Amino acid sequence: MTLTLVLKVIWTLAALGLVIVVLLHSPKGDGLGSLGGQAQLFTSTKSAELTLNRVTWVLTVVFMGLTVILSARWLPY
Repeated sequence: MTLTLVLKVIWTLAALGLVIVVLLHSPKGDGLGSLGGQAQLFTSTKSAELTLNRVTWVLTVVFMGLTVILSARWLPY
Protein backbone atom coordinates (compact mmCIF):
# COMPACT_ATOMS: atom_id res chain seq x y z
CA MET A 1 0.00 0.00 0.00
CA THR A 2 1.25 3.41 -0.85
CA LEU A 3 1.15 6.35 1.53
CA THR A 4 -1.33 8.14 -0.71
CA LEU A 5 -3.74 5.21 -0.59
CA VAL A 6 -3.51 5.00 3.20
CA LEU A 7 -4.17 8.74 3.52
CA LYS A 8 -7.15 8.47 1.15
CA VAL A 9 -8.63 5.70 3.30
CA ILE A 10 -8.14 7.79 6.47
CA TRP A 11 -9.61 10.80 4.64
CA THR A 12 -12.71 8.79 3.64
CA LEU A 13 -13.17 7.43 7.17
CA ALA A 14 -12.82 10.94 8.60
CA ALA A 15 -15.47 12.20 6.17
CA LEU A 16 -17.91 9.43 7.09
CA GLY A 17 -17.21 9.88 10.79
CA LEU A 18 -17.75 13.62 10.49
CA VAL A 19 -21.12 13.12 8.82
CA ILE A 20 -22.22 10.70 11.55
CA VAL A 21 -21.02 12.90 14.41
CA VAL A 22 -22.67 16.01 12.96
CA LEU A 23 -25.95 14.12 12.58
CA LEU A 24 -25.75 13.09 16.24
CA HIS A 25 -25.78 16.74 17.30
CA SER A 26 -29.18 18.09 18.21
CA PRO A 27 -30.24 21.47 16.84
CA LYS A 28 -31.92 22.30 20.16
CA GLY A 29 -28.83 21.53 22.22
CA ASP A 30 -30.26 18.26 23.55
CA GLY A 31 -27.39 16.27 22.09
CA LEU A 32 -27.59 12.57 22.67
CA GLY A 33 -30.36 13.01 25.21
CA SER A 34 -32.98 12.28 22.59
CA LEU A 35 -31.43 8.90 21.76
CA GLY A 36 -32.29 7.35 25.10
CA GLY A 37 -29.85 4.58 25.93
CA GLN A 38 -26.98 6.12 23.98
CA ALA A 39 -26.73 9.02 26.44
CA GLN A 40 -26.12 6.59 29.31
CA LEU A 41 -22.58 6.11 28.03
CA PHE A 42 -21.81 9.55 29.42
CA THR A 43 -22.33 10.98 32.91
CA SER A 44 -24.67 13.67 31.58
CA THR A 45 -25.97 15.09 28.35
CA LYS A 46 -23.62 18.04 28.83
CA SER A 47 -20.58 15.76 28.79
CA ALA A 48 -22.03 13.94 25.79
CA GLU A 49 -22.35 17.22 23.91
CA LEU A 50 -18.83 18.23 24.94
CA THR A 51 -17.47 14.90 23.71
CA LEU A 52 -19.34 15.24 20.42
CA ASN A 53 -17.94 18.74 19.97
CA ARG A 54 -14.39 17.56 20.56
CA VAL A 55 -14.76 14.59 18.20
CA THR A 56 -16.26 16.91 15.58
CA TRP A 57 -13.31 19.31 15.81
CA VAL A 58 -10.73 16.52 15.64
CA LEU A 59 -12.38 14.92 12.61
CA THR A 60 -12.70 18.33 10.94
CA VAL A 61 -8.99 19.08 11.40
CA VAL A 62 -8.01 15.63 10.12
CA PHE A 63 -10.35 15.90 7.13
CA MET A 64 -9.28 19.43 6.16
CA GLY A 65 -5.59 18.69 6.68
CA LEU A 66 -5.72 15.59 4.51
CA THR A 67 -7.76 17.47 1.92
CA VAL A 68 -5.01 20.05 1.58
CA ILE A 69 -2.24 17.43 1.50
CA LEU A 70 -3.99 15.20 -1.04
CA SER A 71 -5.19 18.01 -3.30
CA ALA A 72 -1.78 19.74 -3.40
CA ARG A 73 -0.18 16.46 -4.54
CA TRP A 74 2.73 16.91 -2.14
CA LEU A 75 3.15 13.15 -1.86
CA PRO A 76 4.51 10.84 -4.52
CA TYR A 77 2.07 8.39 -6.06
